[in-house]
Amino acid sequence: MTESGKKINLSNNQTPMPCLKPEERVDNFNEVEKGYDKFSAENEALRCLNCVSKPCVTMCPVNIDIPGFINNICSGDLDKSYSILYNYNALPAVCGRVCPQEKQCQMACVRGRNGEPVAIGRLERYVADNHKKLNLKPEPNNGCKVAIVGSGPSGIACAKELATLGYSVTIFEALHSPGGVMLYGIPEFRLPKKILEKEISDLACLGVNIQTDVVIGKTLSIDKLLGELEFKAVYISTGAGTPKFLGIPGETLPGVYSANEFLTRINLMHAYSQEYDTPVLQAKRTVIVGGGNVAIDAARCARRLGSEVTIVYRRTETEMPARKEEIVHAKEEGIKFLFLSNPTKICAENGKITHMQCVKMEYLVNESSQEKKLCAIKNETFDLQAECVIIAIGTSPNAIIKDSCSDIEFDDRGRIKVNDETLRTSKKRVYAGGDIVTGAATVILALKYGKKAAQNIHKDLIASGDVTT
Repeated sequence: MTESGKKINLSNNQTPMPCLKPEERVDNFNEVEKGYDKFSAENEALRCLNCVSKPCVTMCPVNIDIPGFINNICSGDLDKSYSILYNYNALPAVCGRVCPQEKQCQMACVRGRNGEPVAIGRLERYVADNHKKLNLKPEPNNGCKVAIVGSGPSGIACAKELATLGYSVTIFEALHSPGGVMLYGIPEFRLPKKILEKEISDLACLGVNIQTDVVIGKTLSIDKLLGELEFKAVYISTGAGTPKFLGIPGETLPGVYSANEFLTRINLMHAYSQEYDTPVLQAKRTVIVGGGNVAIDAARCARRLGSEVTIVYRRTETEMPARKEEIVHAKEEGIKFLFLSNPTKICAENGKITHMQCVKMEYLVNESSQEKKLCAIKNETFDLQAECVIIAIGTSPNAIIKDSCSDIEFDDRGRIKVNDETLRTSKKRVYAGGDIVTGAATVILALKYGKKAAQNIHKDLIASGDVTT
């Protein structure tokens, strides 16, 4: 029996979540997964054994009280369930949709030992979408101002924590709308913008001020924030939005996009709608290079624009970093995959892409160390027809902060150096976290950094006498 007095669901299988059929979804950008209804959510919640050791909590980057929020689904108190979630996570509805639970909390679930783990992410989404109200009770204002640079997940998490502690928090965002990579990088069919907007709007209830169209390093400097504008601390969470390229011939041809540009045009500029004058190339055949979630997102967007799509990945399918769920959806939507293949040249005639040259790859095993090394197979090349090529092999931090603030130390990959424990940078009262420190990672890891930074900023400002307890 559960704490609510209901019988535990001993099924080894997760409660299915309804999805749009592939033939329905390839022609639009509507959300693919429809979410649980009340019956399905309670049925899945009853699979939780409420383990004493709570291994799922340990594996969650922000240590959500997972059994706690699930038990309140069983008892029907979604407001209390959401209150538990929000206490740990500033973006439950977002994370319920995009967090790789299968590699984190669900991987540790005891029910997964003899069947499928509890569908924690689906339950998180259900609670976030269906609770009625959120009672926010921040501490009284302490008169101390903190600036957040960037409104992605890490900045949002830091702002939420500090505002709850009584700080006057201002987020400075370079784009015209807040959300960072969640806004411009994740398609509508995975994360509807109205969901993101709703969760960000909760920050206003805590008194957080968001200023858009402000580029720190151009519009304002960090020195001005700390000096003339009298912020007591600055948290830099500008992410990693500069695309990487292959360095092969033909990458500068018209019709070659970075995944960042392609997804930004679609997610932020509505390139799929004739009502907006921000189009992308309408290609009959599109090739995506890469194996992560961004590659899958770009491929599924191109498919919805009417293109035949092939994903080229130099390693095997089992090594793809993309979520298995997204790979399955891509295959259902008719997207083809070429594994152990690597591009060598993008070719064109009369300035228009005609095909991409590729080489087949293989793993060679070192006899002494037994280590596997990925190598190109000599003379094993082939051509892949395409009119559009999208490069999705990763990103690095933008150099604006580096170029404008010489007393902040960066590593040779353009990432800010911080103290691992405190997230302090080399500049006094300046902290950094998320992708600007780690390189491109997940939303939930960015949230973890934001929370950690807030805790250390609070501790340091108390120690300096700026804040009294």
